[in-house]
Amino acid sequence: MSKGLAIFTSGGDSAGMNPAVKCAAEYAARMGYKPWVVYDGLRGLIDDKFAEADKALMSGILHRGGTFLRSSRSKRFFDIEFRRQAFENLQKRGIEKLIVVGGDGSFRAMNQFYADFGIPFAGIPATIDNDIPETDYCLGVDTALNMIRQSVDSIRDTADSFSRAFVIEVMGRHCGYLAMVSALACGAEICLTPELPYNLDSIGERLRADFKRGRNYILAIVAEGTKMGDYLTRWINDTIGMEARLTVLGHVQRGGSPTVRDRLMAYKFAVGAVDALERGEKDSIMIYRDGTYATKPIHEVCDSRYQLDPTVLRLCRPLCQ
Repeated sequence: MSKGLAIFTSGGDSAGMNPAVKCAAEYAARMGYKPWVVYDGLRGLIDDKFAEADKALMSGILHRGGTFLRSSRSKRFFDIEFRRQAFENLQKRGIEKLIVVGGDGSFRAMNQFYADFGIPFAGIPATIDNDIPETDYCLGVDTALNMIRQSVDSIRDTADSFSRAFVIEVMGRHCGYLAMVSALACGAEICLTPELPYNLDSIGERLRADFKRGRNYILAIVAEGTKMGDYLTRWINDTIGMEARLTVLGHVQRGGSPTVRDRLMAYKFAVGAVDALERGEKDSIMIYRDGTYATKPIHEVCDSRYQLDPTVLRLCRPLCQ
């Protein structure tokens, strides 16, 4: 009987999850495993929502956004008895190894599961926030950035036509990566993120000088973690004297067909995850650092502090001053 390997997605969805599942399942089969998938994330492990990852099931998912396996966050998984139930569901199918596509919370859950029952796992980083330590890239980021870029480019047309200011709020919780990269890529005049201090007085002086030189609209990109979207919109109206509108992009950023980069990254992460398990690694997370693919033990990833690219920080600093 072939050794079993199960793949599931967990946490927030991101484009690139489906290509990762497909590539991991197909590569695992070539390596002699019997691949399985689990629906509904951690909850599905407990509730026995397994399916054989045959060619028919894997067909037609590469181009789809989100995760066709669905996702969940399960409070029950914190209870040892429910984890034991998940372990028994693996045992009866001969599943000896796991691949989880998700974020650090999902990785920590699997690490506890490994400590309890000795089931090795490999993690593939997937979050549009791009805030997992030790890796420069997480699945879904490029697709999310392209969704934002498309939206901001469309908003710019109206901003220019009506000589208005638009404040665009993007996702990112406590991480301003999406806001900063989008601001640079879209030519925004203002960028507010949790990582950089801002000075509205100096921003106002800079904008007024720009107006004297012919500028007739403003684009401002704000990370949701700053909670500054409404305030900045009112400030532009009242202080700058330009009619301003707030656009919250919301969950549109999570959707969309994965870009070429996300599909290729998914393939390389998936192959690396299966290879790590085949080498006997027990609790590895795939990382991409300085152009190189590698693995790191979960404690090195989750115990590290996430740091933004200093070059991106330096380039964005003038946009908040």
